[in-house]
Amino acid sequence: MSELLAVCTVASLHPDAGSVGVTAIDKQPVAGRVAVRELGLYGDVQADRYDHGGRDQAVYAFADEQAEHWAAELGRPVLPGSFGENLRTAGLDVDAAEIGERWRIGEKVVVEVTSPRTPCQTFARWLDEQRWVRRFADHGHPGAYLRVVERGDVGAGDAIEVVHRPGHGISIGGWFSEPTPDAARTLLEAHADGDLVLATSMLDMAGVVATRG
Repeated sequence: MSELLAVCTVASLHPDAGSVGVTAIDKQPVAGRVAVRELGLYGDVQADRYDHGGRDQAVYAFADEQAEHWAAELGRPVLPGSFGENLRTAGLDVDAAEIGERWRIGEKVVVEVTSPRTPCQTFARWLDEQRWVRRFADHGHPGAYLRVVERGDVGAGDAIEVVHRPGHGISIGGWFSEPTPDAARTLLEAHADGDLVLATSMLDMAGVVATRG
């Protein structure tokens, strides 16, 4: 069974050398149930709202199985929230999820997979690891940003069920690792047909990639 291991929100803001000057990447698990609305989890914030957050990136999910991979690679625990994720999952292949796939979490919340997480220098500074952006990208398991379709509340231990899969075959991990022209055209056609609603960033990127060949 797929389940939610932890729900994480910002613990505190930290100074950061990036253009914003602070970062809200420090997420830590919270007890009890947390309200989920269109812009994300109650009590969570994003410092850089140009590149993060909004309805298309309201929630970030990362698989515990991938955290275990990185714990072995880094030689230290990768606890829930360590990668800035809001949801730490178990038993769910987050990176194999199709773009536009929907999950029900607990009794009420429904979220839609919109795009892969793109590692940035803030992430690298937070972990203090050499060549972190390249290492994380090369592994090809970035985790997924989610759009909130149905509001409610979530808590650790909630079941996660895949309730809709578009069927186009373009996964989060596949698009992140190799965004091909064929994949881009498939996504654009599905968007045009109303089979899914691409996030603005995905729509723009797919438009560019589709012209490459």
